[in-house]
Amino acid sequence: MKSLVVVENPRKWPFELEGIDVVSARDYLTEPAYSELRRATVFNVCRDYGYQNTGYYVSLLATARGHRPLPSVNTIQALGLSPVIRIASDELDEMIQHSLSPLRSDAFELSIYFGRNVAKRYDRLSRALFNQFPAPFLRARFVWDDDRWRLHSLRPIATSQIPDIHRDFVLERAREYFARPTHVRARKHEYYYDLAILWNPDDPTSPSNERAIRKFTHAAQASGIRAEVVSRDDYGRIGEYDALFIRETTAVDHHTYRFASRAEALGMVVVDDSESIIRCTNKVYQAELFLRHGVPAPHTVLVHEGNVDDVAALVGFPCVLKRPDGSFSQGVVRVESDAELRAALPALLEESEIVVVQGWVPSSFDWRIGVLGGQALFAAKYHMAPGHWQIVRNEQGERDYGKVEAMPLHAVPRGILTLGVRAASLIGNGLYGVDIKFIDGRPLVMEVNDNPNMDAGYEDGVLKDDLYDSVMRYFRQRLDARTAGGLP
Repeated sequence: MKSLVVVENPRKWPFELEGIDVVSARDYLTEPAYSELRRATVFNVCRDYGYQNTGYYVSLLATARGHRPLPSVNTIQALGLSPVIRIASDELDEMIQHSLSPLRSDAFELSIYFGRNVAKRYDRLSRALFNQFPAPFLRARFVWDDDRWRLHSLRPIATSQIPDIHRDFVLERAREYFARPTHVRARKHEYYYDLAILWNPDDPTSPSNERAIRKFTHAAQASGIRAEVVSRDDYGRIGEYDALFIRETTAVDHHTYRFASRAEALGMVVVDDSESIIRCTNKVYQAELFLRHGVPAPHTVLVHEGNVDDVAALVGFPCVLKRPDGSFSQGVVRVESDAELRAALPALLEESEIVVVQGWVPSSFDWRIGVLGGQALFAAKYHMAPGHWQIVRNEQGERDYGKVEAMPLHAVPRGILTLGVRAASLIGNGLYGVDIKFIDGRPLVMEVNDNPNMDAGYEDGVLKDDLYDSVMRYFRQRLDARTAGGLP
């Protein structure tokens, strides 16, 4: 993807950056070459982003051309809205108070250059504001009000407003920013698209291990896609890519959901998409969905404070209590009696108005059917953890997993495979893992998961590298369809 710096007067652009084209705003807006350019990241550093001014039109036309502007029109609009600034101040309040607590003045201005500040102690706050409002150069003004620091305004600044004593720092930050792999054209390969893989190597519940991430990256290259691993700190840069692949454990109140939502708003291809995250991370939704569509599942009751007395008659014992947004067997409790039920429910009902209660279905393993784009992709048996009734035993912060046994699709009972694809199709058209128990010749869907585990040495035991190749071919097909004007 080509990178352009757009400025009113290129002769006044004070920085020399290797491999970056500096273009006048007038040329970018009027020259056919830029209108015809298919793929580009546009760093808009015009002096004025006001409505219908030059900077505004640069970002507006960049969006229309399918380019990736920084800042986007949405960011430009947000910078001028006081309610949005107040919301950002509230969301970042703890960080603001911590960062500015040593100050003894009534006001403070923070200059942010590509998400950094000359004083390292303000780097975290600078990064957070850049992630909320991605723009190359920003100035945040804070005021001391009612015994608290508050973000009063946030505005873009022109290069002419950068103090001379900051110039060396800004040049270094610009070089560092533009030197990221997404801006470097590989010598041996020609890539058509850029893919961000959101992954946290320190997450113990990560759905892919490091070796799998390397395999995804290599598979992307083979499909003509440049893949780069990004972290939650790269939220402000996500618009520089064509697609986002989330390889972290997702949740609605979480940065993974914010990444998915922003990427979708930018027209990117996203797996997992935000709607799948909402639907898969809530067992209450799935219980109602399965009931409505006649998907066979364990007998399920939605319990609240008003119907606790009915559980014994409706479900019986033993039964399983599930927190709606639990994952990796957390927030799941098996109870053997009414007394145990009443002892366990209050803690769960403190976190959610509704708790899912299911009849207990014992088995030595669950089937996991991986589904991608409406087709079965892989299959595995997830055996229960040793001496435990779940596939994961959680005790004192430690996790003990059962054996994962990859299986060829042709070895899966047909009813299980068909049901897995059907259940996933009720969620969406992305990537899912459907957990199914096979009891007395009858398959029962336990749940549909987004971001299913695909670990090297486990789920890829049968397909090997073709598992990763299949995922990247899916991205390539969707990207090509989007480029051709079809549905993403």
